[in-house]
Amino acid sequence: MPLPSAHDVALAAERRTAARLLLAHPLVTSTGPHSDTFPLIRRHADWLAQRFQQVFGYRLLVEASYARLFKAGLGPGSGHRLQRPSTGTPFTPRTYAYLALALSVLVTAPEQLLLSQLVADLRAAAVDAGIEITDTGRQAERRTLAAALRQLVDWGVLVETEGQVTAVADERAGEALLTVDRDIARAVVAGPLTRSRDGADLVRRAADPGFGGPRTYVRRRLVETPVVHLDDLTDAEREWLRTRQRREAQAFSELLGLEAEIRAEGIALIDTDDELTDLRFPGTGTVAQAALLLVDRLVGRLRPEEAGHPAVGGRLVIGVPVPDGLLPGLLDELIEEYGGRGTWQRGHLEDRDGFLAAVLDLLVRMRLIAPVGPVRADGHGLPEEYDGTAADGRSVTDVSGARGQDPAGSGWILLAAAARYATTVARTPRTAPSPTDDPGKEPTR
Repeated sequence: MPLPSAHDVALAAERRTAARLLLAHPLVTSTGPHSDTFPLIRRHADWLAQRFQQVFGYRLLVEASYARLFKAGLGPGSGHRLQRPSTGTPFTPRTYAYLALALSVLVTAPEQLLLSQLVADLRAAAVDAGIEITDTGRQAERRTLAAALRQLVDWGVLVETEGQVTAVADERAGEALLTVDRDIARAVVAGPLTRSRDGADLVRRAADPGFGGPRTYVRRRLVETPVVHLDDLTDAEREWLRTRQRREAQAFSELLGLEAEIRAEGIALIDTDDELTDLRFPGTGTVAQAALLLVDRLVGRLRPEEAGHPAVGGRLVIGVPVPDGLLPGLLDELIEEYGGRGTWQRGHLEDRDGFLAAVLDLLVRMRLIAPVGPVRADGHGLPEEYDGTAADGRSVTDVSGARGQDPAGSGWILLAAAARYATTVARTPRTAPSPTDDPGKEPTR
């Protein structure tokens, strides 16, 4: 087989760069933060549109000033939430409501309008939709509205021609002149809104892979989540993955530069460049550090015995129940050991319940821990009329009881992927202690 030419290598690299950007940032504009790569998307638009449709069932729209990859959902509990850039605080339902109301106004708005007019139109749209808007004179409410409008600026739906949208949070009722890109406003929403009865129905319908069935859903799950455990999949999806996992690993490597890590319990696609993620783990900050240390303690205490691959006589263990009271106890230990070193935020240390909730939230999003409850293999969260059963006569890995949980119980499950993050903490002394150091303690690194 002849080696690829330099032209072929360069062509593949350009397409991979464009595909990776769209996967990480589904809305790219010609004037936004990724404007330098936008020409690559335009250059390879036809190839990218065909590949995204064939592989993931995603539709790609490329216009002169923007490109929009219309992704689909993955079902309940699998969303990628928006956050306030300044604080990292997740959007609340109220913020999403303001965002949706603003979009409903902007798709038919004039090319330019005042910020005060946008707010007035938004309030009128809320009345039409039967949504109660509390007093926008309250500071917290104004900040929530400002966060939603700031997101629209970041997407390129709004351009701050004069002033800023954050003026809406000013008690003195600041003003701004805004330019509206109606085309981008219309392209923001990806879900089947007109066919959905309510929010829950929208989430289910968005996760329907359509004609692609198990093939499309599994590929979406692999590329959009940190790890896919086998009981995250139906019988049909597990059967499809079992027979094609090596071939799919090669395809993901060529298309997106991702490397597959295949285990008995599931599969993870690893990005060695650490670009295709909205989560950083291990990461910096008090919550991320505590989460990593907590995972290490949990793995050490709950590691199952005789686990392995069923094909060679092993026992498939996807999760291990966490005993009641263990999580707050371990967090107390970590605070006692590391909290006094001055690097962990005092606010977290003073609110231990909130601290534990934030740590567990990160671990849940990383698919390292999960609340006790039904899984997709049990039919949880499937779209209507979606057939999750495997074809007759096809062998399917049995995942029943693989989390060792009581389906009617409560609590937490430590998932198999957590073992990948078990770590060892090394403590090294500074070369010269500062005057404020406690001589009886050594800093961690």
